[in-house]
Amino acid sequence: MIKIQHIYKSYRRVDALKDLSLEIPQGSIYGLIGPNGAGKTTLIRILAALLAPTAGEVWFDGEEVVRQAALVQRKVGYMPDFFGVYADLTAVEYLEFYAGIHGIPRKKQTSTVNDLLELVDLSSKRDANVETLSRGMKQRLCLARALVHDPEVLLLDEPASGLDPRARVELRELLRTLQEMGKTIIISSHILLELAEMCTDIAIIQGGQLVVAGDVEHVTRRIGGGRQIEIRVLERVPETTALLKEIEGISNVTSENGDLLQAEFTGDDRELHGVLARLITEGIPVVSFAPRSSGGRLEEVFMSITEGSSPS
Repeated sequence: MIKIQHIYKSYRRVDALKDLSLEIPQGSIYGLIGPNGAGKTTLIRILAALLAPTAGEVWFDGEEVVRQAALVQRKVGYMPDFFGVYADLTAVEYLEFYAGIHGIPRKKQTSTVNDLLELVDLSSKRDANVETLSRGMKQRLCLARALVHDPEVLLLDEPASGLDPRARVELRELLRTLQEMGKTIIISSHILLELAEMCTDIAIIQGGQLVVAGDVEHVTRRIGGGRQIEIRVLERVPETTALLKEIEGISNVTSENGDLLQAEFTGDDRELHGVLARLITEGIPVVSFAPRSSGGRLEEVFMSITEGSSPS
Protein backbone atom coordinates (compact mmCIF):
# COMPACT_ATOMS: atom_id res chain seq x y z
CA MET A 1 0.00 0.00 0.00
CA ILE A 2 1.26 3.46 -0.94
CA LYS A 3 -0.13 6.35 1.09
CA ILE A 4 0.21 9.92 -0.13
CA GLN A 5 -0.72 12.33 2.65
CA HIS A 6 -1.37 16.05 2.09
CA ILE A 7 1.43 16.53 -0.44
CA TYR A 8 2.42 20.02 -1.56
CA LYS A 9 5.15 20.83 -4.08
CA SER A 10 6.04 24.41 -4.95
CA TYR A 11 8.51 25.78 -7.48
CA ARG A 12 9.07 29.40 -6.43
CA ARG A 13 5.62 30.92 -7.03
CA VAL A 14 4.13 27.92 -8.83
CA ASP A 15 2.27 25.26 -6.86
CA ALA A 16 2.60 21.98 -8.77
CA LEU A 17 0.76 19.94 -6.13
CA LYS A 18 -1.71 21.23 -3.56
CA ASP A 19 -2.78 19.16 -0.56
CA LEU A 20 -3.00 15.94 -2.55
CA SER A 21 -3.83 12.75 -0.64
CA LEU A 22 -4.20 9.32 -2.23
CA GLU A 23 -3.98 5.61 -1.40
CA ILE A 24 -2.73 3.17 -4.03
CA PRO A 25 -3.58 -0.49 -3.36
CA GLN A 26 -0.87 -3.11 -3.65
CA GLY A 27 -1.04 -5.07 -6.90
CA SER A 28 -3.13 -2.49 -8.74
CA ILE A 29 -2.54 -0.83 -12.10
CA TYR A 30 -3.18 2.75 -11.06
CA GLY A 31 -3.66 5.51 -13.60
CA LEU A 32 -2.91 9.18 -12.92
CA ILE A 33 -4.96 11.21 -15.38
CA GLY A 34 -4.76 14.91 -16.04
CA PRO A 35 -3.99 17.53 -18.69
CA ASN A 36 -0.47 18.81 -19.26
CA GLY A 37 0.67 20.78 -16.25
CA ALA A 38 -1.69 19.00 -13.83
CA GLY A 39 1.19 17.77 -11.62
CA LYS A 40 1.35 14.12 -12.73
CA THR A 41 5.09 14.03 -13.46
CA THR A 42 5.88 15.90 -10.24
CA LEU A 43 3.94 13.30 -8.27
CA ILE A 44 5.67 10.43 -10.08
CA ARG A 45 9.09 11.90 -9.26
CA ILE A 46 8.16 12.31 -5.61
CA LEU A 47 7.06 8.65 -5.53
CA ALA A 48 10.42 7.71 -7.08
CA ALA A 49 12.22 9.61 -4.27
CA LEU A 50 13.79 11.92 -6.86
CA LEU A 51 11.98 14.99 -5.54
CA ALA A 52 11.16 15.91 -1.96
CA PRO A 53 7.71 17.41 -1.38
CA THR A 54 7.51 20.91 0.02
CA ALA A 55 5.11 19.53 2.64
CA GLY A 56 3.33 16.28 3.33
CA GLU A 57 4.50 12.66 3.39
CA VAL A 58 4.56 9.58 1.18
CA TRP A 59 4.68 6.11 2.74
CA PHE A 60 5.67 2.81 1.10
CA ASP A 61 4.61 -0.07 3.35
CA GLY A 62 5.51 1.84 6.49
CA GLU A 63 8.65 3.50 5.09
CA GLU A 64 8.52 7.29 4.62
CA VAL A 65 10.00 8.20 1.24
CA VAL A 66 12.05 11.26 2.25
CA ARG A 67 13.60 9.61 5.32
CA GLN A 68 14.24 6.28 3.58
CA ALA A 69 14.91 7.44 0.00
CA ALA A 70 17.61 4.85 -0.77
CA LEU A 71 15.48 2.00 0.58
CA VAL A 72 12.42 3.15 -1.36
CA GLN A 73 14.40 3.52 -4.59
CA ARG A 74 15.40 -0.15 -4.35
CA LYS A 75 11.69 -0.99 -4.32
CA VAL A 76 10.84 1.22 -7.29
CA GLY A 77 11.42 0.96 -11.02
CA TYR A 78 11.04 4.34 -12.75
CA MET A 79 10.55 4.93 -16.48
CA PRO A 80 10.43 8.68 -17.29
CA ASP A 81 8.54 10.14 -20.22
CA PHE A 82 11.79 11.06 -21.97
CA PHE A 83 14.09 8.10 -21.45
CA GLY A 84 17.78 8.07 -22.33
CA VAL A 85 19.41 5.23 -24.18
CA TYR A 86 23.01 4.56 -25.14
CA ALA A 87 22.74 4.16 -28.89
CA ASP A 88 26.09 2.42 -29.40
CA LEU A 89 25.28 -0.40 -26.95
CA THR A 90 23.43 -3.58 -27.82
CA ALA A 91 20.25 -4.44 -25.96
CA VAL A 92 22.16 -6.98 -23.83
CA GLU A 93 24.96 -4.53 -23.02
CA TYR A 94 22.41 -1.85 -22.12
CA LEU A 95 20.67 -4.06 -19.57
CA GLU A 96 23.95 -5.47 -18.22
CA PHE A 97 25.13 -1.91 -17.60
CA TYR A 98 22.08 -1.12 -15.48
CA ALA A 99 22.25 -4.49 -13.74
CA GLY A 100 25.76 -3.54 -12.65
CA ILE A 101 24.57 -0.16 -11.38
CA HIS A 102 21.99 -1.94 -9.22
CA GLY A 103 24.64 -4.22 -7.77
CA ILE A 104 23.45 -7.46 -9.34
CA PRO A 105 26.33 -9.99 -9.18
CA ARG A 106 28.05 -10.67 -12.47
CA LYS A 107 27.15 -14.36 -12.33
CA LYS A 108 23.47 -13.50 -12.06
CA GLN A 109 23.42 -10.76 -14.69
CA THR A 110 23.27 -13.11 -17.69
CA SER A 111 20.17 -14.97 -16.50
CA THR A 112 18.52 -11.73 -15.34
CA VAL A 113 19.06 -10.04 -18.70
CA ASN A 114 17.91 -13.09 -20.66
CA ASP A 115 14.73 -13.34 -18.59
CA LEU A 116 13.96 -9.64 -19.06
CA LEU A 117 14.51 -9.75 -22.82
CA GLU A 118 12.14 -12.71 -23.03
CA LEU A 119 9.57 -10.94 -20.86
CA VAL A 120 9.51 -7.85 -23.10
CA ASP A 121 9.75 -9.95 -26.28
CA LEU A 122 13.14 -8.65 -27.36
CA SER A 123 15.17 -11.87 -27.28
CA SER A 124 15.58 -11.74 -31.06
CA LYS A 125 17.06 -8.22 -30.74
CA ARG A 126 19.53 -9.01 -27.97
CA ASP A 127 22.57 -8.21 -30.12
CA ALA A 128 21.02 -5.29 -32.03
CA ASN A 129 22.27 -1.79 -31.35
CA VAL A 130 19.75 0.27 -29.41
CA GLU A 131 19.72 2.96 -32.11
CA THR A 132 18.35 0.43 -34.64
CA LEU A 133 15.28 -0.44 -32.54
CA SER A 134 11.84 1.00 -33.25
CA ARG A 135 10.28 3.36 -30.72
CA GLY A 136 8.06 0.60 -29.39
CA MET A 137 11.06 -1.69 -28.94
CA LYS A 138 13.01 1.07 -27.18
CA GLN A 139 10.03 1.60 -24.89
CA ARG A 140 9.98 -2.10 -23.98
CA LEU A 141 13.75 -2.10 -23.48
CA CYS A 142 13.47 0.83 -21.08
CA LEU A 143 10.71 -0.99 -19.24
CA ALA A 144 13.09 -3.96 -18.92
CA ARG A 145 15.68 -1.54 -17.53
CA ALA A 146 13.19 -0.38 -14.90
CA LEU A 147 12.64 -4.05 -13.96
CA VAL A 148 16.29 -5.07 -13.78
CA HIS A 149 16.43 -4.99 -9.95
CA ASP A 150 13.02 -6.71 -9.60
CA PRO A 151 11.18 -3.76 -7.99
CA GLU A 152 7.86 -4.06 -6.20
CA VAL A 153 6.49 -0.86 -7.76
CA LEU A 154 6.73 0.42 -11.34
CA LEU A 155 6.37 4.15 -12.06
CA LEU A 156 5.67 4.81 -15.73
CA ASP A 157 5.40 8.39 -16.96
CA GLU A 158 3.45 8.56 -20.25
CA PRO A 159 4.56 5.05 -21.34
CA ALA A 160 2.28 4.95 -24.41
CA SER A 161 3.35 8.35 -25.76
CA GLY A 162 4.30 8.18 -29.43
CA LEU A 163 3.53 4.47 -29.80
CA ASP A 164 1.56 3.09 -32.73
CA PRO A 165 -1.64 1.13 -32.02
CA ARG A 166 0.06 -2.27 -32.17
CA ALA A 167 2.82 -1.19 -29.79
CA ARG A 168 0.20 0.13 -27.36
CA VAL A 169 -1.62 -3.20 -27.35
CA GLU A 170 1.68 -5.00 -26.71
CA LEU A 171 2.47 -2.62 -23.85
CA ARG A 172 -0.97 -3.13 -22.32
CA GLU A 173 -0.58 -6.92 -22.39
CA LEU A 174 2.89 -6.66 -20.89
CA LEU A 175 1.60 -4.52 -18.01
CA ARG A 176 -1.12 -7.05 -17.29
CA THR A 177 1.53 -9.78 -17.16
CA LEU A 178 3.56 -7.71 -14.68
CA GLN A 179 0.47 -7.19 -12.53
CA GLU A 180 -0.06 -10.96 -12.47
CA MET A 181 3.53 -11.22 -11.22
CA GLY A 182 2.54 -9.10 -8.21
CA LYS A 183 3.85 -5.70 -9.32
CA THR A 184 2.08 -2.49 -8.39
CA ILE A 185 2.06 -0.28 -11.49
CA ILE A 186 1.45 3.47 -11.49
CA ILE A 187 0.96 5.12 -14.87
CA SER A 188 0.60 8.80 -15.68
CA SER A 189 -1.04 9.69 -18.96
CA HIS A 190 -3.60 11.84 -20.73
CA ILE A 191 -4.43 9.03 -23.19
CA LEU A 192 -7.71 8.23 -21.50
CA LEU A 193 -8.94 5.28 -23.51
CA GLU A 194 -5.66 3.45 -22.95
CA LEU A 195 -5.88 3.92 -19.19
CA ALA A 196 -9.52 2.86 -19.06
CA GLU A 197 -8.61 -0.40 -20.78
CA MET A 198 -5.52 -1.26 -18.73
CA CYS A 199 -6.02 0.26 -15.27
CA THR A 200 -7.86 -1.15 -12.28
CA ASP A 201 -8.02 2.24 -10.54
CA ILE A 202 -7.57 5.87 -11.57
CA ALA A 203 -7.09 9.29 -10.03
CA ILE A 204 -7.94 12.47 -11.93
CA ILE A 205 -5.68 15.42 -11.11
CA GLN A 206 -6.40 18.99 -12.12
CA GLY A 207 -4.26 22.00 -11.24
CA GLY A 208 -2.20 19.98 -8.77
CA GLN A 209 -5.26 18.85 -6.82
CA LEU A 210 -7.04 15.52 -6.65
CA VAL A 211 -10.50 15.69 -8.23
CA VAL A 212 -11.62 12.09 -7.74
CA ALA A 213 -10.08 8.65 -7.26
CA GLY A 214 -11.27 5.05 -7.26
CA ASP A 215 -11.88 2.17 -9.64
CA VAL A 216 -12.79 3.16 -13.20
CA GLU A 217 -16.50 2.35 -12.85
CA HIS A 218 -16.74 4.23 -9.54
CA VAL A 219 -15.15 7.36 -11.00
CA THR A 220 -17.32 7.44 -14.10
CA ARG A 221 -20.46 6.92 -12.00
CA ARG A 222 -19.50 9.53 -9.41
CA ILE A 223 -18.79 12.33 -11.86
CA GLY A 224 -20.71 11.14 -14.88
CA GLY A 225 -23.97 10.68 -12.99
CA GLY A 226 -24.19 6.90 -13.30
CA ARG A 227 -23.30 4.42 -15.96
CA GLN A 228 -24.64 4.60 -19.45
CA ILE A 229 -26.41 1.70 -21.10
CA GLU A 230 -26.98 1.09 -24.79
CA ILE A 231 -30.03 -0.78 -26.05
CA ARG A 232 -30.61 -1.76 -29.67
CA VAL A 233 -34.10 -2.86 -30.73
CA LEU A 234 -35.54 -4.17 -33.97
CA GLU A 235 -38.56 -1.87 -33.85
CA ARG A 236 -40.95 -0.03 -31.48
CA VAL A 237 -38.37 2.63 -30.62
CA PRO A 238 -40.90 5.24 -29.36
CA GLU A 239 -42.62 2.64 -27.15
CA THR A 240 -39.24 1.46 -25.77
CA THR A 241 -38.23 5.04 -25.04
CA ALA A 242 -41.46 5.71 -23.14
CA LEU A 243 -41.12 2.46 -21.19
CA LEU A 244 -37.53 3.20 -20.15
CA LYS A 245 -38.52 6.63 -18.86
CA GLU A 246 -41.02 4.95 -16.50
CA ILE A 247 -38.36 2.72 -14.87
CA GLU A 248 -36.80 3.94 -11.61
CA GLY A 249 -33.09 4.70 -11.95
CA ILE A 250 -33.31 5.40 -15.69
CA SER A 251 -32.83 8.96 -16.98
CA ASN A 252 -31.70 10.92 -20.04
CA VAL A 253 -33.08 8.44 -22.57
CA THR A 254 -32.01 9.34 -26.10
CA SER A 255 -32.26 7.65 -29.49
CA GLU A 256 -29.42 7.65 -32.01
CA ASN A 257 -29.17 6.01 -35.43
CA GLY A 258 -32.80 4.99 -35.34
CA ASP A 259 -32.76 1.73 -33.38
CA LEU A 260 -30.03 2.51 -30.81
CA LEU A 261 -31.11 3.98 -27.48
CA GLN A 262 -28.85 5.31 -24.74
CA ALA A 263 -29.76 6.03 -21.13
CA GLU A 264 -28.20 6.83 -17.76
CA PHE A 265 -28.64 4.18 -15.08
CA THR A 266 -27.86 4.59 -11.37
CA GLY A 267 -28.72 1.11 -10.04
CA ASP A 268 -26.61 -1.98 -9.42
CA ASP A 269 -26.13 -5.03 -11.66
CA ARG A 270 -29.17 -6.85 -10.26
CA GLU A 271 -31.38 -3.85 -10.97
CA LEU A 272 -29.88 -3.53 -14.44
CA HIS A 273 -30.87 -7.13 -15.12
CA GLY A 274 -34.36 -6.17 -14.01
CA VAL A 275 -34.50 -3.45 -16.68
CA LEU A 276 -33.74 -6.00 -19.38
CA ALA A 277 -36.32 -8.41 -17.94
CA ARG A 278 -38.94 -5.64 -18.00
CA LEU A 279 -38.28 -4.90 -21.67
CA ILE A 280 -38.53 -8.58 -22.63
CA THR A 281 -41.71 -9.03 -20.58
CA GLU A 282 -43.27 -6.12 -22.46
CA GLY A 283 -42.42 -7.83 -25.75
CA ILE A 284 -39.75 -5.35 -26.85
CA PRO A 285 -37.55 -6.99 -29.54
CA VAL A 286 -34.17 -6.35 -27.88
CA VAL A 287 -31.16 -7.05 -30.12
CA SER A 288 -28.44 -5.94 -27.69
CA PHE A 289 -28.34 -4.60 -24.13
CA ALA A 290 -25.06 -3.62 -22.46
CA PRO A 291 -23.30 -0.92 -20.43
CA ARG A 292 -21.41 1.50 -22.60
CA SER A 293 -17.62 1.13 -22.72
CA SER A 294 -15.99 2.67 -19.64
CA GLY A 295 -13.35 4.21 -21.88
CA GLY A 296 -15.87 6.40 -23.66
CA ARG A 297 -17.46 7.44 -20.37
CA LEU A 298 -14.07 8.23 -18.87
CA GLU A 299 -13.31 10.47 -21.84
CA GLU A 300 -16.50 12.44 -21.21
CA VAL A 301 -15.75 12.72 -17.48
CA PHE A 302 -12.24 13.99 -18.16
CA MET A 303 -13.43 16.58 -20.67
CA SER A 304 -16.12 17.85 -18.30
CA ILE A 305 -13.80 18.39 -15.31
CA THR A 306 -10.92 19.87 -17.29
CA GLU A 307 -13.04 22.21 -19.42
CA GLY A 308 -11.36 25.57 -19.65
CA SER A 309 -7.96 24.37 -18.51
CA SER A 310 -4.94 25.15 -20.64
CA PRO A 311 -1.74 23.14 -20.88
CA SER A 312 1.41 24.58 -19.38
